[in-house]
Amino acid sequence: MPERIPLVEAVVISDSFHESLTDLVNDAGGRLSTRTAEGGAAADIPAAVIVMAGGREGEALAQLPTLGDAPWYFIGSTVDHRIAAAAIRAGAADYLVLPEDIDVLRRSLERDIRAARAKADAAAFAAAEGSDAGFSAIVGESPELKAVLAQAKRVAGHRDVTVLLGGETGTGKELLARAIHYASPRAAQPFVEVNCAAIPANLLESELFGHERGSFTGAVAAKPGLFEQAHGGTLFLDEIGHMPLDLQAKLLRALESREIRRVGGTSTKKVDIRLLAATHLDLARAVGDKQFREDLFYR
Repeated sequence: MPERIPLVEAVVISDSFHESLTDLVNDAGGRLSTRTAEGGAAADIPAAVIVMAGGREGEALAQLPTLGDAPWYFIGSTVDHRIAAAAIRAGAADYLVLPEDIDVLRRSLERDIRAARAKADAAAFAAAEGSDAGFSAIVGESPELKAVLAQAKRVAGHRDVTVLLGGETGTGKELLARAIHYASPRAAQPFVEVNCAAIPANLLESELFGHERGSFTGAVAAKPGLFEQAHGGTLFLDEIGHMPLDLQAKLLRALESREIRRVGGTSTKKVDIRLLAATHLDLARAVGDKQFREDLFYR
């Protein structure tokens, strides 16, 4: 079955529609659909909605259409804390100004698209819980591959066992991680993935654990992290060997306590996830070189 690309809907209030938005959404892994405030919503349920106010912020807030349950982002033309607060009160996930906040919008859309894809995957594979779902997509006849698949199927049956997948780039570690998830007791719950090497070190903590409003410049709204999005299901950390040492310590605490604390938060949240991780690095050597925590390696 071909994978449906998650939809991102842009509600255009003004004429200041950014042509680069299509490329931005495509790069984030989605497809863009546009409409006016008076136009009908798309047939597909969107992963996220972008309200393009562009200089008409007050008017846009006054005529907001029904936006459904998807996270939505209010895009203004200038930094205006009064408008930002009004947008957040109206339910916006964030108030952003383009092009200054283009990277923030991209990361937010990537997260929303991952969550939408994980939700769709969970629904598609729920009926196959405990079966070979996903393993059928891995084709090969070599004894080595058959041995790997047999071992993966055995660990898939365990709900909470942490799994580390090693291998060179392009050998199908993500595909195997998905197969393990969808053959596990967690198959009906989200599969959430992130490439630790693709996100700047100073942003990875917020991506994993979320943040509270005001925890850093630009954090005008609280956001859940990937741990919370994966609650009940599987969190797949690709290229875990690139995770900074200080963040490795926080990951270890989360795995041991089954609790996380958002950046800027004062309380902890219980999380129920299974961790799958992958790397092309020799982590045993990285442990010896003090580049990877030994206690996390054996966790």
